[in-house]
Amino acid sequence: MYDAILLVSFGGPERPEDVLPFLENVTRGRGVPRERLLEVAEHYYHFGGKSPINDQNRALIEALRKELDEHDIRLPIYWGNRNWHPLLPDTMRQMRADGVGRALAFVTSAYSSYSGCRQYRENLAAARMEVGEGAPEIDKLRVFYNHPGFIKACADRIREALAQFSQDERESLRLIATAHSIPCSMAATSAYETQLRETMRLVAEATGTANWDLVYQSRSGPPGQPWLEPDVLDHLCHLHSMGVRHVLLAPIGFISDHLEVLYDLDVEAQQLAAELGMKLVRAGTAGTHPAFVSAIRELIEERLRPDASRRAIGRFGPSHDSCSNDCCPAPQRPGKPAASELPAVSQQP
Repeated sequence: MYDAILLVSFGGPERPEDVLPFLENVTRGRGVPRERLLEVAEHYYHFGGKSPINDQNRALIEALRKELDEHDIRLPIYWGNRNWHPLLPDTMRQMRADGVGRALAFVTSAYSSYSGCRQYRENLAAARMEVGEGAPEIDKLRVFYNHPGFIKACADRIREALAQFSQDERESLRLIATAHSIPCSMAATSAYETQLRETMRLVAEATGTANWDLVYQSRSGPPGQPWLEPDVLDHLCHLHSMGVRHVLLAPIGFISDHLEVLYDLDVEAQQLAAELGMKLVRAGTAGTHPAFVSAIRELIEERLRPDASRRAIGRFGPSHDSCSNDCCPAPQRPGKPAASELPAVSQQP
């Protein structure tokens, strides 16, 4: 039924001259002031003008290729991004040229929300429209926030970080889970918060951690628009006022150590912790952890074989394959077409 796998991601600049064009792509149609783009560009310049996300996706594709080969899944893997090269329309043109008629898409987002799921479906639909006749059909894999492989990868990363604390320090340790903040209006129409809390509950259970909080980072909206809180920096100050001096940050909302993780946590949060006299250690993301790579392969096998098990742990079971028309609706912006104006992307096997 399928000819290929398509990894779909956000994209990022690979050299300093890419930074502003990339940010303009990300914010197109949103009326973001130029000074804000220049401010965010400095985050990229801090790391040489290159986001690590593309190299991380290349590493994930390489690890997945080996995993699929070991399980006799002989499908080629393509890669297309929302905001930077390789862009989805270009990848789909190559897929069409290679004779791909139908592909399974793995999106590098574990949770349900407009920006983390539906918008990618819209991106895929828009790319198919741009490519035109012969563009491959794309079926998106389900979200995987409660897949046991993803939970194990997150838990193992936390265990690795815990090793940097002494036994005495662990007794007063506070575990903080971080995820990308989104507008409250977007959160209200999706299961984003519920899924994040379930992931962290499962991870805390796996690591034997009783004291944990869920906070948010990387807010990018206008000051007057409510976004999910508390912010990670505000929460560090709050914990400090309560006498907490040992903190482990776990970015469970992300699957790789891309720039927002590196800048917001390894730079800003670390600087604040140093000023407050707190010991702060950040856990890694799932990345290419073998359990996570195996989880992706299992998600693919679900759609290839009707008898394959659909693994999930916790309270909610495996997520659906096919999204309803009103699932995670788009926030309405002036001049932006409603999601209903774009053709649906099939998610049915």
